Amino acid sequence: MEMPLVEVRKYGVWLLAKNVDQYIHRVLVEEDANGHQEKTDELFRISAGAGKKLYEKGDFGASKISSVDTYILKKVGLFPDVLERRIKQHFDNGDNISALVTGEFYTKKEHFPGFARPFVFNAEVLLKVGRNIEAKDAARGALKSPWWTLGCEYHEVANMAEWEDEQIEYIKEKVTEEGRETDLKKGKQPAQVALDEAAFLLDLASIDGTWDDCAERIAECYKEAGLHEVANFVVYRD
Repeated sequence: MEMPLVEVRKYGVWLLAKNVDQYIHRVLVEEDANGHQEKTDELFRISAGAGKKLYEKGDFGASKISSVDTYILKKVGLFPDVLERRIKQHFDNGDNISALVTGEFYTKKEHFPGFARPFVFNAEVLLKVGRNIEAKDAARGALKSPWWTLGCEYHEVANMAEWEDEQIEYIKEKVTEEGRETDLKKGKQPAQVALDEAAFLLDLASIDGTWDDCAERIAECYKEAGLHEVANFVVYRD
């Protein structure tokens, strides 16, 4: 199973690449394109041989592809920031149709499964062209995914979705002892109740960026679900 590479931000995580190799490949291309020979050589050295398997120095220049972003999308893979930059360029060029098409392409579930960010950005695209009802639907779709994958503050998306705070209050109730007991009485397995609580706590933490406040409890939830290695990872500190 491939592990995505993410950057932790205040309100959640930002997807850097679908896997480590893809990220290394992108960095090598960008440094080569920028003409940073010494830095490129150093990257090849520290990548322990992976770099040579992924990218041949000078290939970007030899490809005659017009831009680094285009090369990355064609030869390396899809990246949220590159796609968003491409959409903004379409708008800057007055090409709203291409912006809309690319925004829709961004949301295809096979591209970034489990991440809400594509739907958030697509909602912004739709708002920009005055398609407010579709933008609201896209924002609501984003909020069905983990809130810590929105790529921005929760309330920015909730405003586009025209949501009040009822969902927050609902989740707060679910993580109480009464909420857990209710789920257990309904026949839900204890391990699943624990996993649900961990997910709810992550969503709540993403609202204010209060990750450290709930890390211990999230780790306990994963232990209750039998995921001890995940629990250890959550509370690990250098």
